[in-house]
Amino acid sequence: MIRKYLMERWSWIVLFLILQLLIIFIAFIDSTIPLTSALYIVFLSCIIFFIFVSIRYQKETKFFKSLEEWETGFDMKTVVTAESPFEKIAEDSIINQAQHLKKDASLHLLSLEKEKDELLSWIHEVKTPLTAMHLIIDRIENEKLKAQLLHEWLRIHLLLDTHLHQKRIPFMENDLYIDKIDLHTLIVNEIKTLQSWCMHKGIGFEMNLKVSEVISDGKWLAFIIRQLLTNAVKYSDASDIIIKTYENNEQTFLEIQDFGRGIDPKDLPRIFDKGFTSTSDHQNHAATGMGLYLAKNAANSLHISINVDSKLGAGTTFMLCFPRQNAFHQVMSM
Repeated sequence: MIRKYLMERWSWIVLFLILQLLIIFIAFIDSTIPLTSALYIVFLSCIIFFIFVSIRYQKETKFFKSLEEWETGFDMKTVVTAESPFEKIAEDSIINQAQHLKKDASLHLLSLEKEKDELLSWIHEVKTPLTAMHLIIDRIENEKLKAQLLHEWLRIHLLLDTHLHQKRIPFMENDLYIDKIDLHTLIVNEIKTLQSWCMHKGIGFEMNLKVSEVISDGKWLAFIIRQLLTNAVKYSDASDIIIKTYENNEQTFLEIQDFGRGIDPKDLPRIFDKGFTSTSDHQNHAATGMGLYLAKNAANSLHISINVDSKLGAGTTFMLCFPRQNAFHQVMSM
C-alpha cells in the first residue's frame, strides 16, 4: 500500500523536491541570501514534509485498505466510513452498484426458482401419461412392437428422471432421509426398470452381495446406481453385468462391472465433468454428459466416493465406497 500511495502522490512529491531545489539554486546565485540558511530551511522543510506524508498516509489509506480487504459480497459493514469528498464519491458509487446488483440477483433468483418449479411441475405432469402409456404398451400382443415401444418409453423415462434430479441436486441436503438400505431390493428394482432394454440387448446380471445393507438415503442412492447401471447397459453388448458387494474394517464397497467398450484412458479424468461425453465417440448425440456428473454430486453429499477402472475394449468397473464411520452413523445412533 505504501508503494501505491507514493505512486499516487508522486507528482506532489516531485513538486516539493523541485521547490526545495529552487530555493537552493536561488541562494546559490544570490549572494545576499546565505546558502547555509537556505540549506537549513530545506532540511527542516524535508523533515516536516516527511512527517506530513506519514500522517496523511495513515489517514488517506484507511478507507482504501478496507476496500482491499473487503470480501466479495454486498455487505459494506467491513468497509471504513469515507472521510474525504473523493472517498465519499467512491463509497456512494460502490453502495449504489451493490444495491443494484443485489436487486438484480434477487430477481434472477426468483426467476430461476419459478422456472425450476414450473419444470418440476411439468415433469410430474408428464409422468402421469407416461404411466398410462406403459400400461397400454403392456397390453400389446405383438412382442416385437412391444419391445420397441418399451425401449423408447424407457429412454423418455430415464431422461425425465435425470432432469428431475438435476433440478433437485442444489437442494439435496433438504431432501435427505438417512436409513438402513436393503441393497438387494434396491438394485433389483433398478434392474427391473431396465429389463426391457437389457432383454433387447441380450444383457444379464450376476449378483454377489456379501453385504446386504448400507446406511444412506434410499432415493438418492437409487439414482446413483441407476446412472451407473444405465451407463453399463448403454455401452455394453450381449454380456453379463456383475454386481457385487464386500467390506473391510473401514468401508463397504459396491462394484458394478460391465464388459462393454470401456473408456479411453485420456477420458478417465474427465468423465465426471459436467457436459463431458467422450472423445472416442464424440458424434454420439444421444449422450448428454450429465448422468455421471449428477451421480458424482449426489455421492459427495452422501459421503460416498466413486472410483472407476476401465480398459478400452475390455469393460468398465465403477466402485462405490461407503464409509463405515461417518456423520450418518451418528444420526442413526441418536
